[in-house]
Amino acid sequence: MPSGKLLIVDDEKIAVKNLEHVLKKEGYEVTATQSGANALAYLDKQQFDVVLTDLRMEKVDGLQILKKCRENWPDTEVILITGYATLESAVDAMKQGAFYYIAKPFRLDEVRKVVAEAMEKISLRRENCALREQVESFQGKVRIITQDGEMQRLLDMSRQIAPTDCNVLITGESGTGKELFAQDLHHHSRRAAGQFLAVNCGAFNEELLANEMFGHAKGAFTGAATDKKGLLVAADGGTLFLDEITEMSQSMQVKLLRVIQEREVLPLGATAPVKVDVRFVAATNRDMQDMVKQGQFRQDLYFRLNVVNLQVPPLSRRREDVPLLAYHFLKKCAARMGKPVTEISAEALTILKAYDFPGNVRELENIIERGVAIATGDIIESAYLPDDLRELAIRTFRKKEGRLPSLEEQERDYIRWVLQEAGGNQTLAAQTLGIDRVSLWRKLKRYQLEQ
Repeated sequence: MPSGKLLIVDDEKIAVKNLEHVLKKEGYEVTATQSGANALAYLDKQQFDVVLTDLRMEKVDGLQILKKCRENWPDTEVILITGYATLESAVDAMKQGAFYYIAKPFRLDEVRKVVAEAMEKISLRRENCALREQVESFQGKVRIITQDGEMQRLLDMSRQIAPTDCNVLITGESGTGKELFAQDLHHHSRRAAGQFLAVNCGAFNEELLANEMFGHAKGAFTGAATDKKGLLVAADGGTLFLDEITEMSQSMQVKLLRVIQEREVLPLGATAPVKVDVRFVAATNRDMQDMVKQGQFRQDLYFRLNVVNLQVPPLSRRREDVPLLAYHFLKKCAARMGKPVTEISAEALTILKAYDFPGNVRELENIIERGVAIATGDIIESAYLPDDLRELAIRTFRKKEGRLPSLEEQERDYIRWVLQEAGGNQTLAAQTLGIDRVSLWRKLKRYQLEQ
């Protein structure tokens, strides 16, 4: 059942009684009055989610009630009803902030629909506010933003092993945040004051990777004019993150194994080893056990690195994190671009939550960055999402309230979407749907989509 606080104002007793009866049955908490002055008194004392008011009343009219709402409760949505509807009065009411304008005689189904849409807007605004507050609560406290149970358990394990200094292997798909887990592990360890250094083992050939990790002595080769401290020495007392560890060559695996076992490094061209105290955290998006069986990765090195395994789940398995992460990226991107984008529409969030994100969190960040970049107002609308995401939302058959939708529901939702994409242009929508204008008009009447 819907919920929300609703104020009904109309100087016609029968109209008030009918509206009160119908909307109470819908599940709303309803307060009703036939006096505009009483309505102003109510609005001085308490906030309502939606105010449904007649426009023309003696002494206090609907526009005065609308003004009071804007002054006292700017988040309240106001729906105006009048038997004297004109285009000019409707435009004036909308300019002053009315949510909708209903002409008498109205259909009760129309009132139910408009009130439900207003309540949905209120709910979205509150959800947006709650998400922003939740994102704020994460700032500066943890490096990983999540409300998913599986991720929370993974974080608990990470925090538990952080002080132990054991080596850790982090596995998971690309873009899931494996490096963030490594940073979080370092941040909560006894090495937090030391360096956290990262190297992508797949970004260098063997010679360059050896030079980056082990360093060299002056004169070790042509052009080596000075000593170079490798990452293993630079990370002494801290943590070295070896990303894409499975891309490391077999000979480099042997050298790394010796460093882990002996806790010392021999730079290229040096005659004496250098003692190092480093914690190793490795990551990969491949199946290391399978690579060990295939002889592509050394079993002894695998066991040395895989003291504890943290397997980060893909974003498709933690969909409740999508809105939270989306708002986190929204805030970050809007600040960087200097744009006043603060919200994501309900339709856009629905599409995002239904998407599987093969690129995981990194892909979500790119989608939000795109949305912020092309947004013309303060909201990321569904139109600002990539085309393939919006097409997917139409092609996919999704359950509604635990059941499969009917063909009529699918057709209604599709017609509504085409109309939105056509900017309300019914001629263009009819052409897109492949039907004539009269057929579209009949369907709009049938599905109550005329507005």
